[in-house]
Amino acid sequence: MGAKAGFVVAFSLLVVLAPGSAEAYIGPGAGISAVGSLVALLAAVLLAIIGFVWYPMKRLLRRGRKTKPATDTAEKEG
Repeated sequence: MGAKAGFVVAFSLLVVLAPGSAEAYIGPGAGISAVGSLVALLAAVLLAIIGFVWYPMKRLLRRGRKTKPATDTAEKEG
C-alpha cells in the first residue's frame, strides 16, 4: 500500500468519524420542557437550602426565646 493509498484511508476514516453539524429543529415544546426542568431544579435546590438551613435555625431561635422568659419568671418568684 503506497503513501497515496494510506492518505486516502486516513482521510476517509477522518471524514467518517468526525462529527458533523446536525441541522435539526428543536420545537417550542422541547424548549418549554427544558425551561420547566430548569425551574424545577432551581426550586428543588432552594427548598433543600430552606429545609437544611432555615428550619434548624428557626428551631434554635424559638428555643432561645422560650428559655429566656422561663428564667425571668423563676427569678421573680424566688
